Amino acid sequence: MTAQTQPDLADGARAASIAAAITCVAVVGIGLSLTIPLLSIEMERMGASSTVIGINTAVAGLAAIVTVPFVPRLAAHIGVVRLLLLAIAVGAACLVAFKLLPGLAWWFALRFVFSTSLGALFVLSEYWINAAAPPERRGLVMGIYATVLALGFAVGPALLALLGTRGFGPYLAGAALFLAAMVPLLLARRLSPVLGPGRTRSFAAYLRLAPAATLAALTYGAVETGGFAILPLYGLRLGYDAETAAGLVSALALGNVLFQIPFGWLADRMDRRRVLLMAGLGGALGSSLIPLASASFPALLVLLFLWGGIAGTLYTVGLAHLGATVRGPELAGANAAFVVLYNVGLMLGPPIIGGGMDLLPPQGFAYSLCLLFLAYAGVVGVRLVQRPRA
Repeated sequence: MTAQTQPDLADGARAASIAAAITCVAVVGIGLSLTIPLLSIEMERMGASSTVIGINTAVAGLAAIVTVPFVPRLAAHIGVVRLLLLAIAVGAACLVAFKLLPGLAWWFALRFVFSTSLGALFVLSEYWINAAAPPERRGLVMGIYATVLALGFAVGPALLALLGTRGFGPYLAGAALFLAAMVPLLLARRLSPVLGPGRTRSFAAYLRLAPAATLAALTYGAVETGGFAILPLYGLRLGYDAETAAGLVSALALGNVLFQIPFGWLADRMDRRRVLLMAGLGGALGSSLIPLASASFPALLVLLFLWGGIAGTLYTVGLAHLGATVRGPELAGANAAFVVLYNVGLMLGPPIIGGGMDLLPPQGFAYSLCLLFLAYAGVVGVRLVQRPRA
């Protein structure tokens, strides 16, 4: 594959190009965060067990793992903007189809197709942003992207509370948000990066080429999904009521929003691997302090806020480091590997962290998280010793 990373764009055009890609994925994030809880609630109304609902949700990760590696090649064939528009249209159609076909058998197939379209959308949007970002401000740009996306994910549940969970309303609203994401793409269609046919590296080659970046996605997928899924259960085990336990997740999410831009700025001023090492060690330290802080609810909230912010920077800085390590022709393939590894982490995290809490209740939750962070920090530390210069 060959790629043009927009070397001829003026600063204003480059900024407009980045803004279009970020706006597109943020609008989709709103629609996505509105529909994920909606689908779970609807399946429960159908009589599905928690296990079936969990398996249906896990299909999302499987779909990304199976299909995302083919996205760069397809984008080279039909064009980045065309494939993005197609992915958005398919996603919107799937949302309406969920309501039109209210049967669990259909919903497994629809979830696979829906998640396939999302995988293509995130790979190409992140490739576009990474390719267009000025090298000296790549970390800051990725921090802005992550912050806007996180804010979009926060808006979705609020819209769901406003629209309710019955009838066609929330499904049509989600589909409309998806379709609205086409507008910035169409306005910036002449500013998108171009992929051409050519050779790409294997998945394993990207892992060997940039382990600190690609394994950041795996670690973040595991700790984010496992943390968000198991943290309310941890709160219940500590004796909090359901509403208070769910509130712990809000502290985690808020830290995730507020830390992205400062750490992105920092990543532009020092070796990004050192920032990733700081995030890995900081995540391990924060996890190890959770059992101590659990004796005080205010202390636990503050710790989770700080810990969530540090953990969230793995994805942002990892993506920026990937863009600096893998350039030009291979960046789209590297972005695909990054998203695949995030989804592998998404599937591995909840059973590892939930299993840890069952093995050593309830603090095994914190110990499992700590071990995941330490394992990642070890990889980055070895990489820094092997290659002191970035």
